[in-house]
Amino acid sequence: MSRDSDPLTRAAGAAASARGDKIEAAPPSFEDGIKRLSEIVQTLERGDLPLEESLRLFEEGVGLSRASQERLDSAQKRVEELLGFERDGKPRTKEFEVRGEREKDE
Repeated sequence: MSRDSDPLTRAAGAAASARGDKIEAAPPSFEDGIKRLSEIVQTLERGDLPLEESLRLFEEGVGLSRASQERLDSAQKRVEELLGFERDGKPRTKEFEVRGEREKDE
């Protein structure tokens, strides 16, 4: 997966663009994305922000939530591939793309 197609990179870029900030060079890790999402939720729950700031944070949170879910879905698929078995009881073996491997081939 290229850095430009990484969900957290897209979410961070969209949020930065909405704020008029420069786009971040590196995507946040899954853990950093979840931490930021938690911060956003706590801030919004206080209810003391102007409408425009609340909308900006909400938009950033939605992007982070979607990106995090995509990463979880991808991780679950990889685990299922690793733990899968065929009907005859033999382990299912299937090559899967390792992050960065496709970029090296191109």
